[in-house]
Amino acid sequence: MLDCIAMARQRMGQHFLADEGWRNRIFATLPRRPCDTWIEIGPGHGEMTQMLAAKERRVVAIEADPALADQLRLCVQNDPARWPGVEIVAADILKVNIAALAPGQFHVYGNLPYYITSPILHGLFECADRIVSIHIMIQLEVANRIVARPGSREYGYLSAVCQFYTKPQIVLRIPPGAFRPPPKVNSALVQMALPGERQSLQLPDDDERGFLKFVQLCFKQKRKTLRNNLRPFVPDKRIQEALAQIGVRADCRAEQLSVPQLAGLFTQFR
Repeated sequence: MLDCIAMARQRMGQHFLADEGWRNRIFATLPRRPCDTWIEIGPGHGEMTQMLAAKERRVVAIEADPALADQLRLCVQNDPARWPGVEIVAADILKVNIAALAPGQFHVYGNLPYYITSPILHGLFECADRIVSIHIMIQLEVANRIVARPGSREYGYLSAVCQFYTKPQIVLRIPPGAFRPPPKVNSALVQMALPGERQSLQLPDDDERGFLKFVQLCFKQKRKTLRNNLRPFVPDKRIQEALAQIGVRADCRAEQLSVPQLAGLFTQFR
């Protein structure tokens, strides 16, 4: 643990990556080009911040806990040689304008509070054109949903949205003992390379927002067939024709459709 920062009590659902061995394993999976810019979400005690900042990289670390942000800022001020290129921003990641903090392209690393993983990802996707890659530690159950493929039980709205913007994969499964305090669940490091299916689908900006709302509607009640979810908004005959057009059964559920198939369905209803 970095000697200039005292361990603070757990706040805001955050679990700090205390194990040095796991920090090294995680860092080994990250892009390490010189001069890259990184946005770090939830730096905590700076467990990964110094590692990210090596080789003339710029790191903008966004910490929601004011006490932790003050401690990190003091460390940077007192020993800039150990924290080169590090800027501490005390802010709620859900309220900050991420794109304004880092001109040009950037990577994202984060040890995310489990209970707000989905809102954080949606916020990041709003500036997807600027992001090269996303690397996040999250609850393993949520990670499995993000990488799930059509036809599996875990595949749902979050899967489709993440795969629309990125190519996600689980690169490490991390036990509770790697963190202090240890969470009650297993965690995973998910790597998300950009762009995802979005690049080949090339929906106009207005259609893109409409498409995401459409996907949410399709998965609104997963136990229902897609026809039943869409029937309040589209005539049933039109739904059946559209499903036949993309080559799927009339009694299919949304979880059986890939992102391109969902996009094809949306384009017909548009």
